Amino acid sequence: MSMAFDLNERLAADTWTVKDLALCRVLLMNDKRYPWLILVPRREGLRDFHDVAEADKATFLAEIDHASAVLKVQTGAQKMNVAALGNIVPQLHVHVIARFEKDEAWPKPVWGLGEVVPYRPSEIGGLIEVLKKGLLG
Repeated sequence: MSMAFDLNERLAADTWTVKDLALCRVLLMNDKRYPWLILVPRREGLRDFHDVAEADKATFLAEIDHASAVLKVQTGAQKMNVAALGNIVPQLHVHVIARFEKDEAWPKPVWGLGEVVPYRPSEIGGLIEVLKKGLLG
């Protein structure tokens, strides 16, 4: 399998890079209303879960699980939402979103509600460092 990897331009425009794990690039969605990681397997041509090579599946699921646990600990989230839709961005990516009963979308999904609130430059560096430390691997 080819190891070429190009991040979809929309994902690149909407996120900050946190780090690369063994399989996935971990991104932070640039919307501080919801602590939100996106995991993108660094493999060419993946669109859906069944496209992930058998040899990568255990790593993929373990990295999703690990990112969920780290984000929950770092945010104190009441609920973790994990989803892979791909209707707009065709590149396989998994959303890991920390949810709180007090967030503006609760209990609905976060997509399409309200206006994005980007992180300020002074906020993003420290948050990414904390997430990197939690995401050892």
